[in-house]
Amino acid sequence: MLKSIKESPLYPIANPESIAFFGASNNISAMGTNLLLSLLDLGFEGAVYPIHPKEERVHNLKAYRSVTDLPEVPDVAVLVLPTRIVCRTMDECGRKGIKHAIVVSGGFKEKGGQGIGLEKELIEIAGRYGIRFLGPNCIGVANPYHRLNTTFIPHEGPSGFIGLASQSGSFITQMFNYLAGYGLGFSTAFSVGNEANIDLVECLEYLGACSRTKVIALYIEGINRGREFVKTARSIVPHKPIVALYIGGSEAGKRAGFSHTGAMAGPDQLYDGIFQQSGVIRAQCITELFDFCWGLGSLPEPRGPKVVIQTHSGGPGAAAADSCGRAGLELPALSGETIEKLSPFVPPTGSVNNPVDLTFTKNPLHFFSEIPGILIDEEKADTLLIYMLNAPQVMRRTLTNMGVPEEQVEGQSSKLIASQAKSLSRLFQNRNKPLVGYTFRSLDEPAIRSIMDQGIPVFRGPERAARTIRALVQYDRMRERILAGTGGPG
Repeated sequence: MLKSIKESPLYPIANPESIAFFGASNNISAMGTNLLLSLLDLGFEGAVYPIHPKEERVHNLKAYRSVTDLPEVPDVAVLVLPTRIVCRTMDECGRKGIKHAIVVSGGFKEKGGQGIGLEKELIEIAGRYGIRFLGPNCIGVANPYHRLNTTFIPHEGPSGFIGLASQSGSFITQMFNYLAGYGLGFSTAFSVGNEANIDLVECLEYLGACSRTKVIALYIEGINRGREFVKTARSIVPHKPIVALYIGGSEAGKRAGFSHTGAMAGPDQLYDGIFQQSGVIRAQCITELFDFCWGLGSLPEPRGPKVVIQTHSGGPGAAAADSCGRAGLELPALSGETIEKLSPFVPPTGSVNNPVDLTFTKNPLHFFSEIPGILIDEEKADTLLIYMLNAPQVMRRTLTNMGVPEEQVEGQSSKLIASQAKSLSRLFQNRNKPLVGYTFRSLDEPAIRSIMDQGIPVFRGPERAARTIRALVQYDRMRERILAGTGGPG
């Protein structure tokens, strides 16, 4: 691992104070223009120097005819240019003294033929001047903490704790909205493209040393330095989890990956072995990749695979039990002590088996305070999984029929929702056990959103919740195995 994050060649790229921007103009149809506008939209606070042979100003920024005309040596150059002039431009950057670059332009190794030779020339030029660069054929970097976004789509949502290294640029820029829907965001996200100079391993090193990154996500089409990947991942996993999505295992995925970035894929079994040796958790789809990152980055490690389910409806409880069983999790019977503590809160129509099915409770606060408090304290419970159902229409109807004036219903509803969320939050903060929610309702409903705002993940459906809990258990086992210095699957 890096002793300091500033030792990484990616540090100036992800945290520049000044940027030379090639390929932006006043033509909104140009890709470079859109990348520049994304940078400005997030409010980058450093100096931005558009390089343009004709324009005097580019989007209210003073433009320069050549990189040699710049008043300083920028920290990084962003190249969004026709393939034929990229090598020449990189040479000019080198003569200016620029040491870091992002080459967005495509048309290199991934295209085959002449592109292979052009990429070799690009590597040679960068080596001559000691330039470290991302790409070519990448989309750039997003570091919302530094107000940096060189990707195509404007950043939205909060800064977050997920660090991403991706061989697909689109999974950076297109995931802003997806993660924002869960209240999540990136710490830093790298698009590596063809990995001609900086690769996944160096991104891993950076994100492993990044204090804002709690969990690392990888989108992989092929690993070039397998031994270094395993060594680097094993040095990081004891401190923070790594989740990977590998798409080259199928024949269709292999073909797509090679035409996309020129990555050399291998069989699924090979990558399963690499991930097991590394302590990396494998996701099977994009949804799992970020579900696992959400859980691993926000929840404490469970002591084991035992799950207690709390529900007020039999069907969702049974569905959760089935999902847990299919995920290899266990549903222990509750102790006599726990059953006795639950007795004042469970009606005759309910069940104190696991799942604990309340069917109905006259005091909704009990569902969010006393009952989960009893269950999370159960000695056999490693994780508490709660079915979240709090329809706003029912809450408003209840308050109205209790005599609350119509003009006060929304305010009283908001107070009740906040009280419920804070009750769960206190349990979450005071117990060192994972507390996970699932629902079939919209995550945008105020009651669900307020619980998520307290740092408690709420998944759409029990399947996603159960698989995420399994990932938590898997990480704990892998971490202990690596700390013990042993091999084999996690």
